[in-house]
This record gives sequence, structure tokens and C-alpha cells, in this order.
Amino acid sequence: MSATAELSPVNSPTREFPLEYTRNIGIAAHIDAGKTTTTERVLYYSGVVHKIGEVHEGTAVTDWMEQERERGITITSAAISCNWTTKFGPYKAIEHRINIIDTPGHVDFTAEVERSLRVLDGAIGVFCAVAGVQPQSETVWRQMDKYHVPRMAFVNKMDRTGADFYAAVDSIKEKLGGNAHPIYLPIGAESELKGLIDLVDMRAAIYDETDPSGVAFEWKEIPADMQEKADKYREQLIEALCDFDDDMAERYLEGEELSSVEIKRAIRKATLSLQFLGVIPGSAFKNKGVQMLMDAVVDYLPNPLDLPPMTAYDDEENIVEIVPNDNEAKVSALAFKLWADPYVGKLVFVRVYSGTLEKGSALYNPRTRKTERVSRLMVLKADAREDIDKAYSGDICAVVGIKDVATGDTLCEKDFDVRLEPPSFPEPVISMSVEPDSKADQEKLSTALQRLKEEDPTFNVFTDEETGQTIIAGMGELHLEIIRDRLKREFKVECTSGKPQIAYRESITQAADGEGKFVRQSGGRGQYGHAVIKMEPNEKGKGTEVINEIVGGAIPKEYIKPLTDGINEASANGTIAGYPVIDWKVRIVDGSFHEVDSNELAFKMAGIFAFKDAMAKAGPQLLEPIMGVEVSTPEEYQGDIVGDLNRRRGQIQQMESKNTVAIITAHVPLETMFGYATDVRSLSKGRASYSMTPSHFDQVPTNVLKDIVETSPHKNKARS
Repeated sequence: MSATAELSPVNSPTREFPLEYTRNIGIAAHIDAGKTTTTERVLYYSGVVHKIGEVHEGTAVTDWMEQERERGITITSAAISCNWTTKFGPYKAIEHRINIIDTPGHVDFTAEVERSLRVLDGAIGVFCAVAGVQPQSETVWRQMDKYHVPRMAFVNKMDRTGADFYAAVDSIKEKLGGNAHPIYLPIGAESELKGLIDLVDMRAAIYDETDPSGVAFEWKEIPADMQEKADKYREQLIEALCDFDDDMAERYLEGEELSSVEIKRAIRKATLSLQFLGVIPGSAFKNKGVQMLMDAVVDYLPNPLDLPPMTAYDDEENIVEIVPNDNEAKVSALAFKLWADPYVGKLVFVRVYSGTLEKGSALYNPRTRKTERVSRLMVLKADAREDIDKAYSGDICAVVGIKDVATGDTLCEKDFDVRLEPPSFPEPVISMSVEPDSKADQEKLSTALQRLKEEDPTFNVFTDEETGQTIIAGMGELHLEIIRDRLKREFKVECTSGKPQIAYRESITQAADGEGKFVRQSGGRGQYGHAVIKMEPNEKGKGTEVINEIVGGAIPKEYIKPLTDGINEASANGTIAGYPVIDWKVRIVDGSFHEVDSNELAFKMAGIFAFKDAMAKAGPQLLEPIMGVEVSTPEEYQGDIVGDLNRRRGQIQQMESKNTVAIITAHVPLETMFGYATDVRSLSKGRASYSMTPSHFDQVPTNVLKDIVETSPHKNKARS
């Protein structure tokens, strides 16, 4: 290892890869942009596997689930480690540890992307050279923005007919607002893709066509017919970088020649600022450009020390501690994924943020107030598990032995009682009932659903109090289909499912007062609780708030919490059709109590009554989930598809043509989209494709409202 003089003192002398030579990255993109294929090539070129896995053959090592291999899609994020040796700056070749998480592209599994980005330091956004920015690309981009993840772009599928690298870069600029600049240019496209031009060192990598693996390529002079284009894009790159480096800008304006080391440092600085996006072209399937991508990961994406240290919170959400990126500090780690492994039991994937985690050590969970012992530590290399004795600050690894844990839990030392910020997840939008086919399967079903709920934060299970049915809820039809498939295959549970139900919501449109009084006299000691509240709509997406404005002891302090609990409980069942009420604010302004008869239960009931009273007067409305739908279709079917979307109560947002393909963007109620995959295929003779992402909730039209209320499984709760 070279350049050890550059290493920070926070590194443990026993760690194999110092923090400076560690990269935690994610690969995220729209469905079918080539994330998994790119990951497979990285594993091959880094020597982790000796045969290239293919998604279409079901041999991709990161797609380990049977369902993933059958369907050719990624369902669960896979965390894998590999080593990469590259020339870095002025130093000689240095080996780096790259921890990669390959995430799903399908919106139904958006939780996998969310939890992965929360623990990563950098990311690669993969874009299709033909389609450019697609709907799920935008969702992933917003998730990266949310967690402030520095990123770079890989424009994949340059071998495909219609591939246009420059149009894809423009698409990133226009649709994502990304300050995108190529750091490599493609030589040729489609079947003529021959290599890449490095705009930093101004040289060309020409692939050996006799070696289909892509390992063999030569650095040569830039082809004469590409020289002018290379000069133009290099100049644009340097001008963009001057915005991030005043010294460089001054020297550039004076006409000084900039070295490749200086340009690399400037790209790194700009990337870490989150205001710059380096773009690399390639074709993972045809094995071109992946080595350059990995060199760029090491050169430009951050190591754990490049990012600000994590902040930790106490029970009251106050910032109490800065968690240092230091191997000698006390241990803190975030559990971001749970996985039931058939060989070793429950695997808990953690990102270590501080300290050195050792096999056999005890970890404290502030949520459960329990301490559990780590029986094994391991890193995953493709589908192999490698046991390790220690994991250091900045590492991602799997822990065995922790039983009582949930996604987002902090694991730390007992005397370092802190909470790291967990990832946040969207609410489920679709539900259905499941019933075991036999009495013997009842207990197995319950256990299996609990296990799946632990693994997946966007999957929910509850029992309908009126019907006694078990209800499962998730992010979409595919999500629940995979859950049912896993119940059968992994847990050997045969069950019957009901028709999917939409997760409607209720809200209010105006302010209103409400009063709740609970009085019971039964001979002996009675019950008395009385509360007056003011309710008003909250900002969209702000959630719910209960504010205590009681003065003068009209309601004693000890009854405020049960009163608040009653208000929150009542909001789970709105007054229209019994669906949860969102985006409201309640202020508790007055009330009364009885010295003898008042108790917690009475005030909880008063809270329920007050909420129902206020909501009935606050202009309640029913909301339905609206999906953002993008359909790509040959132009001859455009009219049929637009007509079909209109019949589904869709609102067309945009229509554009790209070559002979029409791209239709629309907002469509989820309730009308069941079975759309089959319908869109039949309308276009199998030639159209579509993607769907949750967009927002919107008011249900009056002509549809009556049917929803009548068929609501919660209607009795709404009336009570």
C-alpha cells in the first residue's frame, strides 16, 4: 500500500483497507437500465467471479432469489464487496475495497433503494442510452437528493439500436436539472461501439474485438475524426470545473496547461459538492466501459472521511452527539436490511459508523433496551459468505446473532446510547386479504408474515377487527405477488388471497371545532372525560400534529397523553369510509375533569369523540392514490393507448415523439390500473411498455365516491 503518509490517524493499524481506500456505493436506476448487468461486470473484472453472470440467463449472482432469476428483475438489494486496483492521483497503483449495493428498479421495491441510499457514501445512476431519463430515474434521483449522496452517471446500452450518448446527457440536464458533463466520450455507437475517449488524459481506449470479455483493450491516440469533438467537450468540462476551483479558473483563464492530476482533483471536489455529475458511456452487456467506471468510482466518489460525520439523537429527537468516523471511538452502527438466510438464519446488514465491531461483542439496541451478542460477522462476495473477526468504521457487513431488531435500528455500545437517523419509507398503497388453505397452515402463515414484515418496511400485516381476516399491504400488485410467492416457496404455506384493495386516505378541507365528552355513571365510581379541540388542515405531506394549548389546568397534565392517544386512534378511521385521515393539525384548547371520576380511559374516549365531532364539520374528503404512468409505444398505437388512459380517468400530462416511438406521460388513479400490463400489451400487439410510480393523493370524484364508500371494508368504523 502506498501513500501511507496521507492516511488519517483515525485508521486502525489492523484494518486491511483504510477509510481513504474504502468506497460504499450503490447502483440505482429505472427498471431494465442495466444495473445488475453492470454489477456483474464489476464482480468479473475485480476477480470476485470467474464467469460473467447474465440476468437473462438467470445466472446473475446478485439476483439470488428464485423469483429474481425467473423474472429477470431485481427484487431485493444485494450488498457485495470487491477489491479494485487503480492509479489514484500521483501515487502508484493502490488497492481499494468497494462495497456495492445493487438495488431494484421496480417502484414496488422502492424501500430497497431508500434503505440502501441511507447508508451509502456515493452512487452510480445508470441511464439507458436509448431512453435517457425515465420515470423511476427521477424517483431514484430525488432519493439521492434526500440523503445528499454524491453521484456519477453511467449511460449504459450504447450497443443498442437508437443509442445516443449526447441526447442522454441532455436528458439528464433537462429532466433532472443535473450539471452533467462527460468525462469520457464513446467512439462509435450501436454495433460500431469500439471504445472510449478519456477527456482527462486525452487518450482513447480501443477494445480488442477478438476478446468478447472486454478485458483486452489498448490505450491509443484519439482517432483523428474524434479529435475536434474531444477538444470541445474537454474544454466544456474544464470550464464547468472552474466554477468549483478559483485557483484552477485563474490559471485556465491565463492559458496555463492543466495536468490530469489537477483535473481529477477538481472533478472529485465538484462531485463531492453535489453540484456536478460526471458522465461515462458504455455497454455493460457488451463489456465496454465498466473498467473506466470503476476507476472513476475510486477517483471521484467519496470515502467515508470525505463526508460530514453522522449526528445522533436522543429519545426526544434532540441532537446529542456527533458520531466520529474513527476506528478507536465507541461502536455505533445502523441496521439497514434484514435477510432470512437459509444457512445461517437471520442476517442483519449494518453500516458501521464509528468504532470497531468485533465478533463476540455485545450490541445494545436503544429501541428495545436490550443487549444481544454478535455470534458471527461476515462480508458477502457475490453469493459466497466470508467470515471476518472485525468490522471497522465505514464498513458494511452482515451480523449474525441479533434477534430482536428492525430496519432502521441503531446498534451501539451500552454506554453510547444514541440513535442514528433511520431511513424513511412510503406508506403501502394496496392491500388484500390472505387466508391459509388449512388450519395447520394458520400458525405457519402468521410466523411467515411476521418474518417478511421484519425484512420489508413497506410491507404491513394486520387483522381486520370486523371480519377477522388477515390483511397484507404493500407498494403494488407485483410486491404482493412476490410476497405470496415467497410464502409458498420459502415458508411452504398454501394460502388463498382476496381481490386487491386500494389504500384510500381521508383528509379535511377547512377548520372546525370539536367537543368530546365521555360520562358514565354505574352506581359506584363513574368515568368522566371532557375535551374541546380546534382542528385544521395541515400542509400537504406534513403529516399529523397534536398541540397542547391547555392553560390554567382545565385538563390535568397526566390526562393529556391519553387524550392525544385517543385523537390519534380516531384518525385511523375517518368519517367518510373509515380510512386513515392524513394531513391534519389538532390543538387541545379546553376541557374539564372530575376529581374522582376522571381517569386515562375516559380522556382517551373523549379524544376519540372530539376528533370525530370536529372531522364531521371540517369538510371531510376521500383521497385516492394517483400514479405517474409513462407508456412508450410505436406511434400507430398512440391513439388507442391515450383513449384507454382517458377511460381509466387518466389525465394526460405530456406526449412526445422519439424516432418512431411515442412517449405518453399521465396521472392515473391506481384503482383503474389493475391488470394494465395485460391490457397495454393487447392494445399494442405486445410492442408497448409502461412504468408506474406513486405520484400523489387526490380527491375522489363524486360519481365514484358512492361505490367506494359502499364497498369499503371499514364503513362500519366510519359510522361508529
